[in-house]
Amino acid sequence: MAKRTDFIHSNVPEPHRDRTKQILKQHPDIRKLIGKNPYTFFAILGLVALQVTLAILLASQSWWLIIAVAYFVGAFADHALFVMIHECAHQLLFKGKIANRLAGIFANVPQVLPSSVAFERYHLKHHSFQGVHELDADLPNHWEAKLINNYFIGKVLWLLLYPFFQLFRISRLKEIQAFDKWSALNFGVQIIFTTAMWMLFGWKAVAFLLLSFFFSVGLHPLGARWIQEHYIVKENQETYSYYGTLNTVAFNVGYHNEHHDFPSIPWNKLPQIRQTAPAYYNSLYYHTSWFKLFFRFLFDQEISLFSRIIRKERGKVKVATAQMADKELLAEEVK
Repeated sequence: MAKRTDFIHSNVPEPHRDRTKQILKQHPDIRKLIGKNPYTFFAILGLVALQVTLAILLASQSWWLIIAVAYFVGAFADHALFVMIHECAHQLLFKGKIANRLAGIFANVPQVLPSSVAFERYHLKHHSFQGVHELDADLPNHWEAKLINNYFIGKVLWLLLYPFFQLFRISRLKEIQAFDKWSALNFGVQIIFTTAMWMLFGWKAVAFLLLSFFFSVGLHPLGARWIQEHYIVKENQETYSYYGTLNTVAFNVGYHNEHHDFPSIPWNKLPQIRQTAPAYYNSLYYHTSWFKLFFRFLFDQEISLFSRIIRKERGKVKVATAQMADKELLAEEVK
C-alpha cells in the first residue's frame, strides 16, 4: 500500500459548532445538563492520595512489583487524573477560574511532570481551532508524522515517548503564550513535591510515579484514547467517541463527540447527551474497545500519524477573541 505523505486537508469548518446548534434546536432540555460539579474535587483527592500512598508503599519493593503496579494500577489512576485536569481546564468544578486552575495543579502533583497549566492553555485552543495546524496542539508536527508514519516500530516509540513529542509541538504554536506566572507556579509545585518524595522515600517512589505517568499516556491500552479521539478510521469523520467499559474508570472521557459539542457539560452528565439526542451520535462511527484500537493502531498500516484532518479556515475567530467565541457558544447553550 502507498504511504500517506500529508495530512487530510479540509475546506469545511469543524463539525461541532453547527451540530451543537442543531441539537439545541431539537433538544433544548440539554441545556439543563450545563453546570459545575464540585464533587469532582473529591475524586481528585482520592486519586492523588492513592498515587502517593502507592509510591510510599512501593519505595522499598522490587522493580518487577513497581513496574507491574505502575502498569496495572498507577496508569489508570494517572489517566483519571488527566481527565480531572481536563475538567479543571474547562472550569467544570467551581465557578471561579482560579479555583479550577488550582485544583488542576493539585491533580497534576503525582504525575511529576508539570502539565496542568499548559494543558489548559493549549487544549482550549484545540476546541476553538480544531484542525488548524498552527493552533491545534493535538495535531502532530509534519516531521513527526513523516518520521513515524505507519511503521510498527515507529508507532511503538511514538506512544512510549508521547509526552516528548507533545513538547516538541510547542515551537509550532507561536501564537500561543507558552509560559507565565501560572506556569511557574505549576513548575514550582511539582519541583517541591518531587523533591520531597525523593528525600523522604527514595528514588523508587519517584520512579513509580514517573512510570505511572508514562504508561497512562503511552505504550498502554489507555494510550489508544489519543488515537480514538481524532485519528481518521471512517471517511469524512474527524471526531470519535468511545463507548466501552473503561469509561467507568476514565470518568466518561470517551464521550468525545459529546464533549466537543457541549464542552460546558461535566463528565458525569456526558452520557445523557447521547441518551437525549441518540440520532446525532448513534449515526456516527464510534469505538467500543481501547484494547482493540491500541493493537489496531500498532499493526494497521492504514492508520498513520497523517490520518488527521487539518484546515486553514479558522472560522473567522482570531486567537485574541477565541475565549470570547467560547463564551458566546456557552451563552448559546445556556439560553
